[in-house]
Amino acid sequence: MEIYLIRHTTPHIEKGICYGQSDIPLSPSFNNESDKLLRNIPDTIDVVYSSPLSRCYQLAQLIKTKGTIVTDKRLLEMNFGDWELKNWDAIEQQQLNSWMQDFVNVRVPNGESFIDLNDRVNYFMDELIKKNHKRVIIVTHAGVIRSFVIRILEIPFKNAFKIPVDYSSVTKIDIDTDSGFSSIKMLNKSYFEEQIVEKKNIL
Repeated sequence: MEIYLIRHTTPHIEKGICYGQSDIPLSPSFNNESDKLLRNIPDTIDVVYSSPLSRCYQLAQLIKTKGTIVTDKRLLEMNFGDWELKNWDAIEQQQLNSWMQDFVNVRVPNGESFIDLNDRVNYFMDELIKKNHKRVIIVTHAGVIRSFVIRILEIPFKNAFKIPVDYSSVTKIDIDTDSGFSSIKMLNKSYFEEQIVEKKNIL
């Protein structure tokens, strides 16, 4: 099974704002990013899975697939609870320090820890592997993609944020559903960034 993990395009939100499961709009660059991205993914897709949030679903709707788009709440970004849409600098310092020292296990107030996110993503993966798909696209968020990569590479959870996941990037995973062997074939491939670099080089 080929799995293409796509992070949503650039959101329209100020830098420094904490957001996870808040449904925020996309940047005006959406058309440019999505056009470039769609030209570089396979034409034949068995199924497209998407986070329910509009910043993912809007892109998923543009992908050609044999079937319907399946939304799944397990593909949501981490729930930042009371911190959603707050400036990181405005978050109570003691709470923030506690989470940053052990984001793997410490839950955000009324939200999730990384373990919580990882558990639901693994549950989704276990179900997906049992399905008879050849090629799958999943439009989702950075935290979810990091959970996929952590499982495949068997790396410590504490290193999650060392895994780069850019907006509109593609990470490809191959899974042999018979043997269970899996591997990373492409990590954080950003076609939109390449386009920007090309324009800068021309200028």
